[in-house]
Amino acid sequence: MRAVQIEQFGGPEVLRVVDLPRPEPSDGEVLIEVTRAGMNFADTHQRENTYLARYEVPLVLGGEVAGVTSGGRRVVALVPRGGYAEFAVAPESTVFPIPDGLEDGAALALLIQGLTAWHLFRTAAKLAPEESVVVISGAGGVGSLALQLAKPFGAGRVIATASTKEKRAKTLELGADVALDPAADDLKAAVLEANGGHGVNVVLEMSGGHVFDACADALAPFGRIVAYGIASGEPNGVDTGRLMRKSRAVVGFWLMHCLQRPAEMIDAPLQELFDRAAAGELRVVEGATYGLSDVRRAHEDLEARRTTGKLLLDPAR
Repeated sequence: MRAVQIEQFGGPEVLRVVDLPRPEPSDGEVLIEVTRAGMNFADTHQRENTYLARYEVPLVLGGEVAGVTSGGRRVVALVPRGGYAEFAVAPESTVFPIPDGLEDGAALALLIQGLTAWHLFRTAAKLAPEESVVVISGAGGVGSLALQLAKPFGAGRVIATASTKEKRAKTLELGADVALDPAADDLKAAVLEANGGHGVNVVLEMSGGHVFDACADALAPFGRIVAYGIASGEPNGVDTGRLMRKSRAVVGFWLMHCLQRPAEMIDAPLQELFDRAAAGELRVVEGATYGLSDVRRAHEDLEARRTTGKLLLDPAR
């Protein structure tokens, strides 16, 4: 089978399309013929071995797939590794049927990015009615879904950031009341102005660096900033005294911990997302679909912030 494998960690140049034996499922695993593999910014960290988990080479990248089981079921699945391939194996507990009428790409977006957005509000931030929300990278995979969930989940004013004029326009279409440039000279001041001069209650943050610091400083008393990524590669320190003086909170979130309680934290939330999508209440912003042979360009586009919405790999190309 064709697969994308790396034999050393590094930049996009280490990604190679190779022929490998088809994986064999063990007890409790499901073999899936992959129709689409999902791509996430975290995959670039996996390629560099700078993510929260640590990996060994040789390694086939990719953590999520859509496809067909040997029994003919259309499914999406979380895989420990090996998603960038024509076939992948997944634990039975992380394989979910795709509802009729839902395309593979949309189901993939709801699997990791949709579940992340759901838990950012419900589990990590514990959003309360009418609280103000800032969504960093609102045109991205998680951000585009979080913007659509914010007000149905009870948010008041919703503020988004996006790096280009076109992406900021997209965030307004998706439910933001205001869209800001994260490269603004004084991002904290811009966030406060966008919220009528008041501190904000919740920030969903995946950039790190100066964006994290500016948004943390813009929190109202009892406000929460939820960190679920470090796309800039710039880590941040937390001063406990500053947290106490303003009664602010910093919360970390990694979806992988939800897999330890799938019935409670995966099954029901994912079904809710599928139901919302089927009812037309949630629109997946599908980005580009790349062929397996174009995987280097896909990672370059990810890192250069040239993408919008959910990115997919087609293993047949």
